[in-house]
Amino acid sequence: MRDSDTYAAHANRCHQEAEDALLDNVRDRALRAEAAWAAMASRSRKTEAARDAREARTLEDAAPDVFSTAAS
Repeated sequence: MRDSDTYAAHANRCHQEAEDALLDNVRDRALRAEAAWAAMASRSRKTEAARDAREARTLEDAAPDVFSTAAS
């Protein structure tokens, strides 16, 4: 499980807490927490995508023959 999945799960939990809240201040707190977790998930997805691309380039640079024959 990637960090972004964990953060998104926390955001979903906070969203559910906000929907279930009876008090305004509890609802507001849960909505703020949801927004924070969602922002962390978004940043984490970008970081993971950049890391995946960098790793793919590194692998391609390390073994260009393998990747050129796989594309053929």
